Amino acid sequence: MPFVLMACGTEENALPENPGPVDYYLLDPVAIERGRAIYEGSCANFCHGVETDSEAVDLFDCEWRHGSTADDLFEIITRGIADTRMVGFGENFPQGQDDTWRLVAYLLSNQRSCDVNAGTETESDIENL
Repeated sequence: MPFVLMACGTEENALPENPGPVDYYLLDPVAIERGRAIYEGSCANFCHGVETDSEAVDLFDCEWRHGSTADDLFEIITRGIADTRMVGFGENFPQGQDDTWRLVAYLLSNQRSCDVNAGTETESDIENL
């Protein structure tokens, strides 16, 4: 009798065909929580907090000025952005690149949708479906 392995889970938590490091962290609530802690300790308390100046980017809106992929974010966090206040952190987080990927996962998991209709249905919209 053949033994068949079947994947458990839903499409929602499935990995892409060629997963990168961030894809694994996006499925790990502990990793995302660590990313949040790194964000709060290294980003939010300085430039990207609630009271940001016009130069600081909102890291949770739907579009970013300097890149939008996980790899872009990793490079920006690691190397910084020339001619801005965004310094590169290199591998200075306690767990090096792994922590950088956790931070990227946290940012991506909390990024707002650019879909202007996302989550804006009213009762009348729902009744008219």
